[in-house]
Amino acid sequence: MPYSVENTIWITLADGTRLAAKVWRPEGVGPWPAVLEYLPYRRADQTASRDDATYPHYAEAGIVGVRVDSRGNGDSAGLMDDEYSPQELSDAAEVIAWIAAQDWSNGAVGMMGISWGGFNALQVAALRPPALKAVISIASTADRYHDDIHYKGGALLSANAYWAAQMLSFSSRPPDPEVVGNGWAELWRARLAEQPVLLDTWLAHQHRDAYWQHGSVCDDWDAIQCPVFAIAGWADGYRNAPAALLEGLSAPCWAMTGPWVHKYPHFAWPQPRADFVGMSVDWWHHWLSGEDRGVEAWPKHRAYRLDAVRPGPWRAEDPGAWIDTAQAVRQPQNKRLSENGVLGGQGHSSATISTPQHCGTTCGEFFTSAPNGDLPGDQRMDDGLSICWETAPQDTPLDLTGRAVLKAQVEIDQPQGNLIGRLVDVHPDGTSTLIARGVLNLCHRESSAHPKPMEPGHPTHVELCLDECCYRVRAGHRLRLAVSTTYWPMVLPSPAPVTAVLSEGTLVLPVITGAPEIDVPVPSDPDPRPRYAMIEDGHSRRWVEHDLNAGRVRYHIEDDNGLAENPHNALQFRDTRHEVWDIDPATPEGCVGELVFETVRQRGAWSTRTKATLRFECTPETYRVDAELVAWTGEEELHRGSWGFTVPRMLV
Repeated sequence: MPYSVENTIWITLADGTRLAAKVWRPEGVGPWPAVLEYLPYRRADQTASRDDATYPHYAEAGIVGVRVDSRGNGDSAGLMDDEYSPQELSDAAEVIAWIAAQDWSNGAVGMMGISWGGFNALQVAALRPPALKAVISIASTADRYHDDIHYKGGALLSANAYWAAQMLSFSSRPPDPEVVGNGWAELWRARLAEQPVLLDTWLAHQHRDAYWQHGSVCDDWDAIQCPVFAIAGWADGYRNAPAALLEGLSAPCWAMTGPWVHKYPHFAWPQPRADFVGMSVDWWHHWLSGEDRGVEAWPKHRAYRLDAVRPGPWRAEDPGAWIDTAQAVRQPQNKRLSENGVLGGQGHSSATISTPQHCGTTCGEFFTSAPNGDLPGDQRMDDGLSICWETAPQDTPLDLTGRAVLKAQVEIDQPQGNLIGRLVDVHPDGTSTLIARGVLNLCHRESSAHPKPMEPGHPTHVELCLDECCYRVRAGHRLRLAVSTTYWPMVLPSPAPVTAVLSEGTLVLPVITGAPEIDVPVPSDPDPRPRYAMIEDGHSRRWVEHDLNAGRVRYHIEDDNGLAENPHNALQFRDTRHEVWDIDPATPEGCVGELVFETVRQRGAWSTRTKATLRFECTPETYRVDAELVAWTGEEELHRGSWGFTVPRMLV
């Protein structure tokens, strides 16, 4: 049906703060159901093209789309204090009530989003605002401490520093003068003056305390009472939530996990894509309009079973098949870590593991945005630095769905150390593809709320749980378990080099049989995102530099999305990222990350720039952070702010 678009509607909260919204609304006789996406990523530039790939189709199908810039971001007033803060969730509940009260609304609201929007959709659902009737959560988590970009298994991720620098850049960009008027500069100055470096807060909570419990819906599954559709991608770090939500929620829940990076399924890579628009339209009308769209007959978890994937510089499509995991028979298999590196032999072996600090450079990124160097590469380099156990070639295909678990006695020579396990598909030609990985700070072996140090020289039982997977190991392929004590730069190093002795090890594999293959429709438009005019092209690079004279290894990331123009408002925008991590392979002391994020926003004679820099250094006792934010209007420097703080390392 025909629809209209209102690029800016103001929603005034109870405290007087005005939030900017874009609304796609069907024309004709209503009232209509509505779907909210609420996040700090700017609707006028950053998410504009992805929004235009979805919300016009919703409006054509009789669903209002409401895309809101959260407090202190984009064109919205106020100041952002933190991710998923009580203020943010309260604001979202107010927005839902506002939507339900509009004369075009039927009073039923859904909430949707990927990443940040997927997180807060679940967290707002746990608050039970009366008008919120259903949720779609993509690339999110149920546990903010164990399964987000900050910590993993109690180990600190370098993405913690990356995300702090990125958010400093995101939230410091200016409002649009054509939207907020002549007061834009004053609004921007106030925003710049109050920008937080969120890493200060995140490093202050190195254990799973009340800070991380807030918003972790796994701590009270019954709080969510509305239906949830959870979606994730195997090529993304956020892959565990669908299975966790299916198992934990008492509310109706369905799930889908495809081969994708951190993108919406109808335009994600690697392909095949899924008809997200068609599925979500059915989902919304079923729960928001009371129409029977057959949603409750969906397979509980549609999972894409990867099959002999080969790493490469660009993974356009991953081989495999969609399966219904609920119809599978689960038959876990125990594989002993045996002598001579045999996985699944007759007895156990004892292995000493002390990997160099640069083991992990083929890890890819936790937060993936493209099927290039963001994804793990051929694992042979990292496997060569690790201790490995390997099966004989498979006589028949081996199907894995779920989470593998490594159980072993572990002894280390330090009070703190990390253990990393990786499950790898070894092709007949030696190509090695990462299936799943797991990370554990050994101090967190029993509890991340109350970690305790290891006793050097004292063997301790440890269970290392790897991430969810759905993968077929073909006949003729081998299955490898690689174990290391380092995984840089994804996992930041322990305070000192660690030597671990692993004994009595068993790998529990999540083997399934009998899973029927099913059809998942692909989008009618194979490339639904609109193409904006590129004034200057961007580029992306990842490379590793091993300085043999200096004895240092440097991991480089360079992303430039080019200078683009939104045709709806003539706003031109560009974002760049330059990141370098540096380490000595022999010692973790002096591991340093240098991160620089720059932005441009301009239209005609109006021009603005920002530059956010962050330096992160690990010492045996502390984390040291130095950050700076500079903003210009035209060639005039409008603001310069700096931060410097040192945080004691806890048992992380």
